[in-house]
Amino acid sequence: MESLALQAFSTVTTAPFSLSSRSSLHLRSRPIAKIFQPSVFPSSSILTLRSPLKPLLLLPERPKPLISPIRAVSRNDSTPPTETTTSPPPQGAKLFPLFLSISIGLIVRFLVPKPVEVTPQAWQLLAIFLSTIAGLVLSPLPVGAWAFIGLTTSIVTKTLPFASAFSAFTNEVIWLIVISFFFARGFVKTGLGDRIATYFVKWLGKSTLGLSYGLTLSEALIAPAMPSTTARAGGVFLPIIKSLSLSAGSRPGDSSSKKLGSYLIQSQFQSAGNSSALFLTAAAQNLLCLKLAEELGIVISSPWVSWFKAASLPALVSLLLTPLILYKLYPPETKDTPDAPAMAAKKLENMGPVTRNEWIMVGTMLLAVALWVCGESLGIPSAVAAMIGLSILLLLGVLDWNDCLSEKSAWDTLAWFAVLVGMAGQLTNLGIVSWMSGCVAKVLQSLSLSWPAALGVLQASYFFIHYLFASQTGHVGALYSAFLAMHLAAGVPGMLAALALAYNTNLFGALTHYSSGQAAVYYGGVSLFSSLF
Repeated sequence: MESLALQAFSTVTTAPFSLSSRSSLHLRSRPIAKIFQPSVFPSSSILTLRSPLKPLLLLPERPKPLISPIRAVSRNDSTPPTETTTSPPPQGAKLFPLFLSISIGLIVRFLVPKPVEVTPQAWQLLAIFLSTIAGLVLSPLPVGAWAFIGLTTSIVTKTLPFASAFSAFTNEVIWLIVISFFFARGFVKTGLGDRIATYFVKWLGKSTLGLSYGLTLSEALIAPAMPSTTARAGGVFLPIIKSLSLSAGSRPGDSSSKKLGSYLIQSQFQSAGNSSALFLTAAAQNLLCLKLAEELGIVISSPWVSWFKAASLPALVSLLLTPLILYKLYPPETKDTPDAPAMAAKKLENMGPVTRNEWIMVGTMLLAVALWVCGESLGIPSAVAAMIGLSILLLLGVLDWNDCLSEKSAWDTLAWFAVLVGMAGQLTNLGIVSWMSGCVAKVLQSLSLSWPAALGVLQASYFFIHYLFASQTGHVGALYSAFLAMHLAAGVPGMLAALALAYNTNLFGALTHYSSGQAAVYYGGVSLFSSLF
């Protein structure tokens, strides 16, 4: 899901931190000789010919573009311009990943002996589920398309009736995740997240270490009301880090990247998981973990408060130590940034006073967080609280319906995530999860492992198996229920097991450059400081 959220910001312009953005829009009278690939998160300091929605200011409308997106002609080029065509991208599924994904399901269904404890229906659904998971990892098709094919297969083969196959599409948690994308868009569209982060740079940015702490703490502050780590990375922090780094002479792709940019990127990337683990509503996968735990009988009362109480000590300690540890292990060449507070103050001056829409965003998010904290006592579920917040933003014009429609990642997540959750729930109902956990429990008992030792083994396995996944929520949908059942069968206390797996889900988001949406943002969004990873 997180990697799909990269599309969410392709139409949003984020004000850069650099003070030279006005000069960068100066137009030359001569043709442009070279065209650079646009960033995934365009800023006003990068000249592009067209935005996805409308032409940039100062650029006149033309009936036809004078510069081809494939080739530009300088005035010294005597060769007349010619149309350059490219072959269309390949259509349909990638054959080798398709073959492997289908083969896994067929092997399980027809070649692996069915255990006597498992019904034929359950075994067939397990085969379809494993084939679906393999496709999510190998990507023969986009995840939404592949999940839909898996859903269709479960119905066509009469493994599941139509109503059961689509049951998860009414899941409150999934709709809460969808609405979280819209909240994140509101933060980016209004510029509120950018303003908050800039204030922290102004207050703490005199040194590189202080700058890192300012960015880290500002993310922790906005995390509970901006429930998407990817949105925070791409919509708020990456543009600020990029502009600060370039202003300090730290440029991507050469040795100067180690002056400032590499350290700031790495520090923010590694700290993001701690911010997401601190609050229940700071990341979509947190909500899903508790929903899946509830299906296995682990019901956590006052979930927002209970989550925060359990996470606060390790998360806050990690937030305070991560920038310092990286400062020692991966030291920046530039230790002091005396100009950063002045740059931040200048940017805040240019931004002007807090706008009406920013105040509305602040009030709406405070209301949403208050309802998430106290909603249980008021009889207001978390998803309904989010719906109330979104309704306010729509009624007051902070967001419009086109903003919601353009969040393709939200609707795509609704499609594929509901399929995974629905299949996982049916596997639990048909007894597959309890059968698997029983088998693992027997192995652990044969090794004479106590429950604390079993906890360590299972948590480590859950963590390192993420090398096979490119999505935190995909990992949760595929494996969380099975691993939680294994913990319970090994005698691990239910609440400890459920929360430990959930916190682990946030931490392995920084394991690789492909392990999460924010990893993809920081690593590939603008190809910034690629030597970092």
